[in-house]
Amino acid sequence: MDDMTIRLLIADDQEMVRSAFRMILGSQPDMDVVAEAADGATAVEEARRLRPDVCILDIRMPRMDGLEATRLLAGPDVRDPLNVLIATTFDLDEYVYGALHGGACGFLLKDASPALLVEAVRAAAAGNALISPSITVRLLAHMASQRGGFSPSPAVRKQTGRPIEPLTQRELDVVRLLARGRTNEELALELYVTPATIKTHLANVQRKLGVRNRVEIAAWAWENGICGPGQP
Repeated sequence: MDDMTIRLLIADDQEMVRSAFRMILGSQPDMDVVAEAADGATAVEEARRLRPDVCILDIRMPRMDGLEATRLLAGPDVRDPLNVLIATTFDLDEYVYGALHGGACGFLLKDASPALLVEAVRAAAAGNALISPSITVRLLAHMASQRGGFSPSPAVRKQTGRPIEPLTQRELDVVRLLARGRTNEELALELYVTPATIKTHLANVQRKLGVRNRVEIAAWAWENGICGPGQP
Protein backbone atom coordinates (compact mmCIF):
# COMPACT_ATOMS: atom_id res chain seq x y z
CA MET A 1 0.00 0.00 0.00
CA ASP A 2 1.41 3.41 -0.98
CA ASP A 3 0.64 6.98 0.07
CA MET A 4 -1.84 7.35 -2.80
CA THR A 5 -4.08 4.55 -1.53
CA ILE A 6 -7.48 5.69 -0.23
CA ARG A 7 -8.08 4.03 3.15
CA LEU A 8 -11.73 3.22 3.81
CA LEU A 9 -14.02 2.37 6.69
CA ILE A 10 -17.38 0.77 5.87
CA ALA A 11 -20.17 0.83 8.45
CA ASP A 12 -23.48 -0.91 7.84
CA ASP A 13 -25.53 -3.27 9.98
CA GLN A 14 -26.07 -5.62 7.03
CA GLU A 15 -23.20 -7.99 6.30
CA MET A 16 -24.36 -8.35 2.70
CA VAL A 17 -24.06 -4.61 2.10
CA ARG A 18 -20.61 -4.43 3.71
CA SER A 19 -19.48 -7.39 1.59
CA ALA A 20 -20.76 -5.78 -1.60
CA PHE A 21 -19.07 -2.47 -0.85
CA ARG A 22 -15.87 -4.27 0.14
CA MET A 23 -15.86 -6.25 -3.10
CA ILE A 24 -16.51 -3.18 -5.28
CA LEU A 25 -14.10 -0.83 -3.52
CA GLY A 26 -11.47 -3.39 -2.59
CA SER A 27 -11.08 -4.28 -6.27
CA GLN A 28 -9.96 -0.74 -7.06
CA PRO A 29 -6.16 -0.43 -7.30
CA ASP A 30 -6.14 2.80 -5.30
CA MET A 31 -8.44 1.73 -2.45
CA ASP A 32 -8.03 -0.36 0.69
CA VAL A 33 -10.79 -1.24 3.17
CA VAL A 34 -9.04 -0.96 6.54
CA ALA A 35 -12.05 -1.44 8.83
CA GLU A 36 -15.69 -2.49 8.96
CA ALA A 37 -18.35 -1.88 11.57
CA ALA A 38 -21.88 -3.18 12.11
CA ASP A 39 -22.99 -0.27 14.32
CA GLY A 40 -22.38 3.44 14.63
CA ALA A 41 -20.56 3.38 17.95
CA THR A 42 -17.97 0.91 16.66
CA ALA A 43 -17.65 2.96 13.49
CA VAL A 44 -16.77 6.07 15.48
CA GLU A 45 -14.26 4.17 17.63
CA GLU A 46 -12.54 2.61 14.62
CA ALA A 47 -12.57 5.84 12.63
CA ARG A 48 -10.95 7.78 15.45
CA ARG A 49 -8.35 5.04 15.92
CA LEU A 50 -7.46 4.49 12.26
CA ARG A 51 -8.37 7.88 10.73
CA PRO A 52 -9.31 6.50 7.29
CA ASP A 53 -9.46 8.81 4.28
CA VAL A 54 -13.19 8.15 3.83
CA CYS A 55 -15.83 6.74 6.20
CA ILE A 56 -18.84 5.22 4.40
CA LEU A 57 -21.73 5.20 6.86
CA ASP A 58 -25.24 3.82 6.70
CA ILE A 59 -27.90 5.89 8.47
CA ARG A 60 -29.93 3.27 10.33
CA MET A 61 -27.56 1.31 12.55
CA PRO A 62 -27.79 -0.06 16.13
CA ARG A 63 -26.19 1.60 19.17
CA MET A 64 -25.68 4.86 17.25
CA ASP A 65 -27.17 5.93 13.93
CA GLY A 66 -25.11 7.21 11.04
CA LEU A 67 -26.20 10.82 11.48
CA GLU A 68 -24.89 10.99 15.04
CA ALA A 69 -21.73 9.16 13.99
CA THR A 70 -21.30 11.70 11.20
CA ARG A 71 -21.66 14.59 13.64
CA LEU A 72 -19.02 13.09 15.94
CA LEU A 73 -16.57 12.49 13.10
CA ALA A 74 -17.16 15.48 10.82
CA GLY A 75 -19.39 17.99 12.58
CA PRO A 76 -18.67 21.70 12.93
CA ASP A 77 -17.23 21.20 16.43
CA VAL A 78 -14.73 18.52 15.33
CA ARG A 79 -11.22 19.94 15.26
CA ASP A 80 -9.83 17.60 12.61
CA PRO A 81 -12.89 16.25 10.75
CA LEU A 82 -12.89 13.10 8.66
CA ASN A 83 -14.49 12.71 5.23
CA VAL A 84 -17.87 11.01 5.67
CA LEU A 85 -19.90 9.63 2.79
CA ILE A 86 -23.48 8.64 3.65
CA ALA A 87 -24.80 5.60 1.77
CA THR A 88 -28.42 4.73 2.45
CA THR A 89 -31.54 3.12 1.05
CA PHE A 90 -33.59 5.83 2.72
CA ASP A 91 -33.68 9.05 0.67
CA LEU A 92 -36.12 10.81 2.97
CA ASP A 93 -35.46 14.53 3.09
CA GLU A 94 -34.79 14.75 6.82
CA TYR A 95 -31.99 12.22 6.51
CA VAL A 96 -30.31 14.22 3.78
CA TYR A 97 -30.65 17.40 5.81
CA GLY A 98 -29.19 15.61 8.83
CA ALA A 99 -26.26 14.31 6.83
CA LEU A 100 -25.56 17.78 5.45
CA HIS A 101 -25.83 19.45 8.84
CA GLY A 102 -23.67 16.78 10.44
CA GLY A 103 -20.75 17.48 8.14
CA ALA A 104 -21.09 14.73 5.54
CA CYS A 105 -19.20 15.58 2.37
CA GLY A 106 -21.37 13.40 0.16
CA PHE A 107 -24.35 11.08 0.07
CA LEU A 108 -25.79 8.55 -2.35
CA LEU A 109 -28.27 5.71 -2.41
CA LYS A 110 -27.17 2.13 -1.94
CA ASP A 111 -28.69 1.14 -5.27
CA ALA A 112 -26.38 3.54 -7.10
CA SER A 113 -24.14 1.93 -9.68
CA PRO A 114 -20.73 0.60 -8.61
CA ALA A 115 -19.15 3.28 -10.81
CA LEU A 116 -20.98 6.04 -8.93
CA LEU A 117 -19.97 4.53 -5.57
CA VAL A 118 -16.31 4.48 -6.63
CA GLU A 119 -16.56 8.03 -7.97
CA ALA A 120 -18.20 9.22 -4.76
CA VAL A 121 -15.42 7.72 -2.64
CA ARG A 122 -12.70 9.28 -4.77
CA ALA A 123 -14.50 12.62 -4.66
CA ALA A 124 -14.85 12.47 -0.88
CA ALA A 125 -11.18 11.54 -0.45
CA ALA A 126 -10.18 14.52 -2.58
CA GLY A 127 -12.48 16.86 -0.69
CA ASN A 128 -14.79 17.18 -3.71
CA ALA A 129 -18.08 16.02 -2.27
CA LEU A 130 -20.51 14.28 -4.57
CA ILE A 131 -24.28 14.61 -4.28
CA SER A 132 -26.32 11.74 -5.67
CA PRO A 133 -28.39 13.17 -8.55
CA SER A 134 -31.52 11.25 -7.53
CA ILE A 135 -31.40 12.74 -4.03
CA THR A 136 -30.66 16.23 -5.35
CA VAL A 137 -33.63 16.25 -7.72
CA ARG A 138 -35.89 15.02 -4.91
CA LEU A 139 -34.65 17.79 -2.64
CA LEU A 140 -35.18 20.46 -5.29
CA ALA A 141 -38.74 19.29 -5.92
CA HIS A 142 -39.44 19.21 -2.19
CA MET A 143 -38.02 22.67 -1.57
CA ALA A 144 -39.94 24.15 -4.49
CA SER A 145 -43.14 23.06 -2.74
CA GLN A 146 -42.12 24.71 0.54
CA ARG A 147 -42.45 28.47 0.65
CA GLY A 148 -39.73 28.70 3.25
CA GLY A 149 -37.23 26.99 0.98
CA PHE A 150 -34.06 25.34 2.25
CA SER A 151 -33.02 26.30 5.78
CA PRO A 152 -29.52 25.11 6.64
CA SER A 153 -28.24 24.68 10.16
CA PRO A 154 -26.44 27.59 11.86
CA ALA A 155 -23.07 25.99 11.10
CA VAL A 156 -23.87 25.86 7.40
CA ARG A 157 -25.77 29.15 7.37
CA LYS A 158 -22.62 30.99 8.47
CA GLN A 159 -21.11 29.96 5.15
CA THR A 160 -24.12 30.50 2.89
CA GLY A 161 -24.71 34.25 3.01
CA ARG A 162 -23.84 36.88 0.44
CA PRO A 163 -20.70 36.22 -1.65
CA ILE A 164 -17.70 38.40 -0.81
CA GLU A 165 -17.75 39.29 -4.51
CA PRO A 166 -20.37 38.56 -7.19
CA LEU A 167 -20.29 35.27 -9.07
CA THR A 168 -19.83 35.50 -12.82
CA GLN A 169 -22.52 34.14 -15.13
CA ARG A 170 -20.34 31.12 -15.94
CA GLU A 171 -19.77 30.47 -12.24
CA LEU A 172 -23.54 30.60 -11.69
CA ASP A 173 -23.96 28.10 -14.53
CA VAL A 174 -21.49 25.79 -12.80
CA VAL A 175 -23.22 26.19 -9.43
CA ARG A 176 -26.68 25.53 -10.90
CA LEU A 177 -25.57 22.29 -12.55
CA LEU A 178 -23.48 21.19 -9.57
CA ALA A 179 -26.50 21.57 -7.30
CA ARG A 180 -28.39 19.19 -9.59
CA GLY A 181 -25.75 16.51 -8.98
CA ARG A 182 -23.42 16.89 -11.97
CA THR A 183 -19.85 15.62 -11.66
CA ASN A 184 -16.87 17.64 -12.87
CA GLU A 185 -16.73 15.60 -16.06
CA GLU A 186 -20.44 16.17 -16.74
CA LEU A 187 -20.05 19.87 -16.03
CA ALA A 188 -17.19 20.09 -18.50
CA LEU A 189 -19.19 18.32 -21.21
CA GLU A 190 -22.32 20.40 -20.73
CA LEU A 191 -20.46 23.73 -20.61
CA TYR A 192 -17.98 22.84 -23.38
CA VAL A 193 -14.88 23.46 -21.27
CA THR A 194 -12.13 21.28 -19.81
CA PRO A 195 -12.33 19.61 -16.37
CA ALA A 196 -9.41 21.83 -15.32
CA THR A 197 -11.50 24.90 -16.13
CA ILE A 198 -14.36 23.51 -14.04
CA LYS A 199 -11.99 23.01 -11.09
CA THR A 200 -10.86 26.63 -11.44
CA HIS A 201 -14.47 27.85 -11.46
CA LEU A 202 -15.28 25.77 -8.38
CA ALA A 203 -12.23 27.05 -6.52
CA ASN A 204 -13.31 30.61 -7.29
CA VAL A 205 -16.88 29.89 -6.16
CA GLN A 206 -15.69 28.36 -2.89
CA ARG A 207 -13.50 31.39 -2.23
CA LYS A 208 -16.27 33.87 -3.02
CA LEU A 209 -18.87 32.03 -0.91
CA GLY A 210 -16.50 31.10 1.90
CA VAL A 211 -17.52 27.44 1.80
CA ARG A 212 -15.55 24.21 2.15
CA ASN A 213 -16.97 21.86 -0.44
CA ARG A 214 -19.56 21.06 -3.10
CA VAL A 215 -22.28 20.24 -0.60
CA GLU A 216 -22.05 23.73 0.89
CA ILE A 217 -22.06 25.28 -2.59
CA ALA A 218 -25.28 23.36 -3.27
CA ALA A 219 -26.72 24.52 0.06
CA TRP A 220 -26.06 28.12 -0.97
CA ALA A 221 -27.67 27.50 -4.36
CA TRP A 222 -30.77 25.96 -2.78
CA GLU A 223 -31.13 28.71 -0.19
CA ASN A 224 -30.72 31.50 -2.73
CA GLY A 225 -32.95 30.09 -5.47
CA ILE A 226 -30.12 29.56 -7.94
CA CYS A 227 -31.50 26.17 -8.98
CA GLY A 228 -34.91 24.56 -9.04
CA PRO A 229 -37.31 22.41 -11.03
CA GLY A 230 -37.65 23.49 -14.62
CA GLN A 231 -34.14 24.89 -14.73
CA PRO A 232 -31.46 23.01 -16.70
